[in-house]
Amino acid sequence: MNQTIFHLAFPINNIPQTKAFYVEGLGCIPGRENPHALILNLYGHQLVGHITKEPLAPQRGVYPRHFGLIFTHEQDWQELLEKAKIKQLNFREAPKNRFVGSLLEHHTFFLEDPFYNLMEFKYYRHSEAIFENAEHTLIGDTH
Repeated sequence: MNQTIFHLAFPINNIPQTKAFYVEGLGCIPGRENPHALILNLYGHQLVGHITKEPLAPQRGVYPRHFGLIFTHEQDWQELLEKAKIKQLNFREAPKNRFVGSLLEHHTFFLEDPFYNLMEFKYYRHSEAIFENAEHTLIGDTH
């Protein structure tokens, strides 16, 4: 079976800061690099930080724009959370549980990189909540 790999390109303005956050902080594996971009392996998915001269600014909240991972094992989520704490990464939103007691219950936290890119990391208690349960309309937090 072929493995499909997710690709995401995002803006940065400093490659050493990108490496500090993504490689030293999150544990990404660095790939190809030049003065304009850096490829990163995040749990088998390709992230590409592209240098921009555009001004970078933080979003007011975590919606609408962020990216991240959904872990299928709670221990993996917990390990990344502990790593982020030890490495003192910038938590945009502290770890919390959403929709407790429902089929949509999940753990989540948000990190913000040095360039204001937001990342969410989740673990769903019930795996079917990832794509199924269309009769439920709760998504994210109330805005």
